Amino acid sequence: MTAESAAVEFRIDRRSGVATYLQIVQQTKQALRLGVLEPGDRLPTAREVVEATAINPNTVLKAYRELEREGLVEARRGLGTFVRRTLGTLGTLGGAPDATDADAPLRTELADWARRARAAGLEKDDVGALFTAVLDSTYKGDEER
Repeated sequence: MTAESAAVEFRIDRRSGVATYLQIVQQTKQALRLGVLEPGDRLPTAREVVEATAINPNTVLKAYRELEREGLVEARRGLGTFVRRTLGTLGTLGGAPDATDADAPLRTELADWARRARAAGLEKDDVGALFTAVLDSTYKGDEER
């Protein structure tokens, strides 16, 4: 029995300083938050990821084990690794890339803001740093609750 993999493609940035397996974990979590991955979706096999990214298969398996340890995916012997649950509420807010504007006011506002930041001359990394700083300030202390 074969199952089609979900439409998620991992991009590995070897210069990021972030461990490769963590990049896969982070990208999977982002896909779960955005609703790109849903419960029941099958992650790409280790072989598929290796062919697309030229990384060691053990790195993919390490990432998948971490996701399984967090209860986000489950390995089914002979079938693959499947999503168990989503993260966050972005999918229900219309945060998925194919969401309509009527269903995604926050995404639309954020996209407008990003366009203004770019027009103001900010680089992508500048925007990321600014966004992270504001996000950290906004959610400061939430981890302690």
